[in-house]
Amino acid sequence: PRPRGPQAPPPPKAQKGQQQQKGGAAAQADVDPVLRLDIRVGKILSAEKHPDADSLYVEKIDLGDESGPRTIVSGLANYIPLEELEGRACTVLCNLKPVKMRGIVSEGMVLCGSDDDAGVVELLEPPEGAEVGERVRVEGRGDPQPDEVLKSKTQQKVWTTVAEELKTDGEGAAAFQGDSLTTSAGKLTCKTLKGKPIS
Repeated sequence: PRPRGPQAPPPPKAQKGQQQQKGGAAAQADVDPVLRLDIRVGKILSAEKHPDADSLYVEKIDLGDESGPRTIVSGLANYIPLEELEGRACTVLCNLKPVKMRGIVSEGMVLCGSDDDAGVVELLEPPEGAEVGERVRVEGRGDPQPDEVLKSKTQQKVWTTVAEELKTDGEGAAAFQGDSLTTSAGKLTCKTLKGKPIS
């Protein structure tokens, strides 16, 4: 999840004159919002504390990109011990606009389930056998058609719209409007959180 609280960075400002290419934007506007997200299976290669923020971790995550692992900043330091992250499989939203968090550019968001009342946050984990870089699908909704980057104000609303209805079901499996998020090896799950939001 993106960090919350007083240390959270301000939302990125849309640059003046930033225009979407009309053809692509119009075509994508008709696509199911959840299919516009580039959600992939990742593997955390390394994780360390952010040098300038106690609540943040800086992770190197393999997402199958030809350019190599991505740097992702996550607000997990108060919830998951550092030693529990390295080597773990995870689920990452890959096409958010890169944003600088306390001086380090984050190139995605690690998806987690959370129970704010209990102060619990858990990784949304792919099943064993899911391939690094594999794109997550939503049952019954066809192939993902992700935007390259969700950078305009309208595009950024795609994630917030989906997040409102993205949660774990009664078995701890991730679902959007009741449709399961899946990989070739099965469903994405949180270890103990059931009926809780994912972000």
